Amino acid sequence: MYRIWHLLLLGGFVLPGIQHVSGIDISTPEEVEAVNGTNVRLKCTFKSTHTVSLQTVVVSWKFRPINSGSEESVFHYQEAAYPPLFGRFKGHATWSGDIMRGDASITLHEVPPTFNGTYTCQVSNRPDVHGRNGEIVLKVVDKASFSEIGILAIAVGGACGVILVLLGIFVAVRFWRKRHMENDVEMQSAEHKWKDPTVCSPEEAVHLKVVQKAVEADSSDDEESEPSSGDDDEEDGLEEDDDDDDDDDDDDDDDD
Repeated sequence: MYRIWHLLLLGGFVLPGIQHVSGIDISTPEEVEAVNGTNVRLKCTFKSTHTVSLQTVVVSWKFRPINSGSEESVFHYQEAAYPPLFGRFKGHATWSGDIMRGDASITLHEVPPTFNGTYTCQVSNRPDVHGRNGEIVLKVVDKASFSEIGILAIAVGGACGVILVLLGIFVAVRFWRKRHMENDVEMQSAEHKWKDPTVCSPEEAVHLKVVQKAVEADSSDDEESEPSSGDDDEEDGLEEDDDDDDDDDDDDDDDD
């Protein structure tokens, strides 16, 4: 009985402390691909149930090669950034996180193929010291491979390009047709302005009318002169007949 009360009393003091100790939620991508000789950012974010401050948060990055089980230190942060002073990551690892925003990321510069392996992000924020570590598998390749997002971006970009080309062709055709119609209208107006040999200007029409009236007047004078000449011939004939008759009468008188 005494032991039971002792355990209950001890549990009363211990359980409140256990309740205050909780794990930090750490998030990292599962796999990252980088081209040989380029820079790559290893993203690591965290959430803590306790207040985050520069004095309480400790970040530690570890590296485990593909063909080896031993871990190597990559980077350390505790109130300040501590890049590696020796080893394969010397001069290659820099701090790119923000503790107050829950970011514990680092950047690796000019990664060689020897950087292939698994990177572990460990974060503690006292009293939150327990939690699952974040792990990233880095693959250093000679050429970048297209991901599904990259393929989708290329497809969308290609479709937009095709639409823009078709739109440009449509606008060009509309502009060409408009210019062609304007040229046709100008040519038709110019043709109307050209001189038609069968059509006269007002001045020429007046001149032609005057000439036509003069020609008509001349023709009318000719017509009048022609009948008069015929009458004169008839009159001359009658006079000659009269003279003949007179001569015949004179001959008859002589015979008597």
